[in-house]
Amino acid sequence: MREKAAVSGSFASDDIVTALKAAAEPTRLRILLLLAAGELSVKDLTLILGQSQPRISRHLKLLAEAGLVERFREGSWAYFHVSDRSSGGRLALDILALVDESDRVVARDRERADALKREREASAQAYFQSHAADWDRIRALHVAEHDVEQAIVEALGRGPFKLLVDLGTGTGRILELLADRYERGLGFDLNNAMLAYARSNLTKAKLARAQVRHGDIYALSLPDGVADAVVMHQVLHFLSDPALAIREAARVLAPGGRLLVVDFAPHDLEFLREEHAHDRLGFASAQVANWMQDAGLVPRLQRDLAPAAAASPQALTVSLWLGERPLDAQVQKLPARARALQEAP
Repeated sequence: MREKAAVSGSFASDDIVTALKAAAEPTRLRILLLLAAGELSVKDLTLILGQSQPRISRHLKLLAEAGLVERFREGSWAYFHVSDRSSGGRLALDILALVDESDRVVARDRERADALKREREASAQAYFQSHAADWDRIRALHVAEHDVEQAIVEALGRGPFKLLVDLGTGTGRILELLADRYERGLGFDLNNAMLAYARSNLTKAKLARAQVRHGDIYALSLPDGVADAVVMHQVLHFLSDPALAIREAARVLAPGGRLLVVDFAPHDLEFLREEHAHDRLGFASAQVANWMQDAGLVPRLQRDLAPAAAASPQALTVSLWLGERPLDAQVQKLPARARALQEAP
């Protein structure tokens, strides 16, 4: 059961009345509980709740107008979430803290949401399985890989890093690229075919200092604060909960450690969802920076690599975000939520 949170602050009486009116309907309360656990689209909510899209859309419209949820668009899809960066979101979280999570309906909704998440990620894993041998070639269709790799090297810095972790390691290319920067490299991936291919590549490169492991990006088998650098290269757009993955990456960072995220800027190539298992159509710069801040990191760099003018119309802009875990003396300068996450055991 969720630990009951303390009230997050004082609110105007009109805001409280508006929030209570918006939440005081069974389906809308269920929607708020689901959105407090992660970002979902209208389609996701219709599948979880078993209600029509128009009805779900009406509920979301009321919740958004009351300021309890935030909405952002990715291509033709819209995602919603409860944000603790807005007063309405904080008020919603205070309301939700009173809900008994063992309630039968609440538990069933959570189980359906978890099942949907597993189904989406199984689809991505199936894609990886069928494309393990030519994964690098597929990525090259969308980005100028040489330019991206040069930007990665420049952004991460010289190190040296005692432990560098590569999340969603794929072919192990990042471990090869940054081999002169670390004493030990460790790559994680869920797909066994990808891991076999990565091991083969690392053996050919004679990189005994680098290993790969089967592991869940949301629950790494590493203790807190052990990594000096973490890289997530073209991983987030395959995930149903990117914010959770960033929090987990931040957890394993040592003070002063760096997280480098490399992914696509927002785009509208819808075919990537169906044909290439992309769950998200890129990310806005502010969105990734906010996720880093919520995870207790300080954003240090953001850079966009636009495709060449002569590139294919389907070529995508690649963005880099660098976040740093503060030294202990810097923790008190962080926003309240980021500080709480940083100090959490």
